Amino acid sequence: MKILQRLATAERKSYSLLYVVAITFGVVVIAQAYLIVTIVNDVFLRNVTFEHVIVLLAVLLVVLLMRALLSYWSNRIGVSMATKIKEDIRKRLLQAYGNESLSMSYQGQSGAKVSVMLDTVDELDSFFRQYVPQRMVSTIAPVMILIVIFSQHVYSGLILLVTAPFIPIFMAIIGGMTQRKSEEKLESMKAFSGRFLDTLQGIESLKVYGKSKKYKEIIRQSSLRFRDTTMEILKVAFTSSLMLEFISMLSIGLVALELGLRLIVFQQIDFFTAFFILLLVPEFFNLLKELGSAFHAGRSSSGAAEKIEEELQKKEQRVEWGQERFNERISSLQLQNVHFQYCSEGFKLNGINTRFPRHGQVALVGKSGAGKTTLLHIMSGLLQPTEGEMYVNDLPLTSYKESEWFNQISYVTQHPYLFAGTIAENMTMGLEVTEEELRDAAEKAGILDVITSFPAEFQTMIGEGGRGLSGGEKQRIAISRAFLKRPAIVLFDEPTSGLDLVTEQVLHDSIEQLAKQALVITVAHRLQTIKRANYILFLENGTLLAEGTHEQLLKQSERYEQMFSEKREVD
Repeated sequence: MKILQRLATAERKSYSLLYVVAITFGVVVIAQAYLIVTIVNDVFLRNVTFEHVIVLLAVLLVVLLMRALLSYWSNRIGVSMATKIKEDIRKRLLQAYGNESLSMSYQGQSGAKVSVMLDTVDELDSFFRQYVPQRMVSTIAPVMILIVIFSQHVYSGLILLVTAPFIPIFMAIIGGMTQRKSEEKLESMKAFSGRFLDTLQGIESLKVYGKSKKYKEIIRQSSLRFRDTTMEILKVAFTSSLMLEFISMLSIGLVALELGLRLIVFQQIDFFTAFFILLLVPEFFNLLKELGSAFHAGRSSSGAAEKIEEELQKKEQRVEWGQERFNERISSLQLQNVHFQYCSEGFKLNGINTRFPRHGQVALVGKSGAGKTTLLHIMSGLLQPTEGEMYVNDLPLTSYKESEWFNQISYVTQHPYLFAGTIAENMTMGLEVTEEELRDAAEKAGILDVITSFPAEFQTMIGEGGRGLSGGEKQRIAISRAFLKRPAIVLFDEPTSGLDLVTEQVLHDSIEQLAKQALVITVAHRLQTIKRANYILFLENGTLLAEGTHEQLLKQSERYEQMFSEKREVD
């Protein structure tokens, strides 16, 4: 619970208000008991007329209203604290997920991350909304009550000192069980959410391969495990409430017995004192009992806090970007001894050294698994080299601001993602452009005829992931983004995949125009794309085997000539 406590104490204003509320609450509880005893004693023992206690009754009513208001304010402060802290944690998680490297972002399940962002963070609510305010009140007010009881009758105070520690001891035992069960519950919820979203996203494939029933059963089992872990926590909660009630009633009974004997048998105490103590003792144990219930909820939140801390610490060590700005267009781009490895035994790039031309088309060529897309990710800044550097205008890439670099490039992936919204929104990605520029970019990408065939044209709504469009149409809309941005460097991961020959020819012509003003680096598989490149990097097993023009590589590299012959036969 140290993590949660650190977050709570950071909210100093709320914390200070809770102290004030707790002290005031303690005063109000003692005043309430004193007024009730005084009224009862005056009316029934001193035979005072009802008119003489009207003022005391009015004061008692005010005290009762104050007690209700203090409980309300305590809850409001807790709710406000919980809301602010949960908002801050969600921002931190969102930033953590957003700052993950490309390789880290591919790990895990999207549904599990969503579950952490929503459900797990919501589990913190009970700690700040219930436990923190109740702990304040149950720490301060009982001490004040105990001092008053000791001042009235020492033996009753001693009984409270002996019996009261049983409640925190039991709270600690139950709290450990609650935290373990809570962690199991969160793990079950995370697994259930991840599997559920994965199944929804792949429902077509599951249907085609006849595995939908199997995955339905997997989801059902995950749901049942989540149900069982939730019921285990409820069982612990009921046991905790029962035992706290038992300890409280036993302690109150001991005090009542001791007071009864001294009042009636030994006559060593007067009615006012005995009744006053007898009203304060239940308040004392009730506050401790409520702390026990709140402690159970707090322990449940502690498990959630551990999970969140794990997610925040999972971030891969990232190279920090610098503060340099691009005061001029990119004039040079160079890779110097660039190494990269996904994991200790995974694929790796081996010491890539090359200098790119300022303009024109550069093709990254090689068989599948050669490292072309990985190299493209490094040049985009989405992956950081494990060794070596990429130099831009003779400075390391990390010398620049991350936002400055991303303003200089466009990256069209092999499987671009389209968001739920209009076609225009997916093309501009927040850029301010005119209608003419929008149409020009669409025409260059070979998608204008498709867009104008829709009744709403550029305002046509498309679904999440580009639902409603074909694969080739999604690709062309993504390519239009590059034409609108007018970057210094355009990175393409096989831009012509999914396009027919006519559209491919239009696209190649547009890329040639773009290459007059920008450096276009393309992962190329098709012969037409390779032949059009001004410069080619030939990769094999993560190593740069050769570089140069197409004609030069045919003469210099036997491996390239062999691969090119194979491609010519396939095409």
